[in-house]
Amino acid sequence: MNAINFRPERPADMFTQLVTPLPVHVIDRGPGLAFAVIDYGIEHNLIWVTALDATGEIWCAPNPKVRVADNWTAGRTREPEASARRQKSQENKQ
Repeated sequence: MNAINFRPERPADMFTQLVTPLPVHVIDRGPGLAFAVIDYGIEHNLIWVTALDATGEIWCAPNPKVRVADNWTAGRTREPEASARRQKSQENKQ
């Protein structure tokens, strides 16, 4: 994957700019383009830096709230809302 890495003073922190932004769906926020990922290490979720399509707002969304967008060619046509409902029902079971 082509990416630009920025390594702050602490070696465990990493900011990776995605050279090709990924179309994603952020649960409870909507569709957008993820253009960077922040990795704080093994004890934390990845953070997806995403520009939302509807408002242009930039949000940092934790990995469990981010879904890759549909891609008909790749056969990925699931509905993001169904995925969100599935996640909420799993959280309620715990």
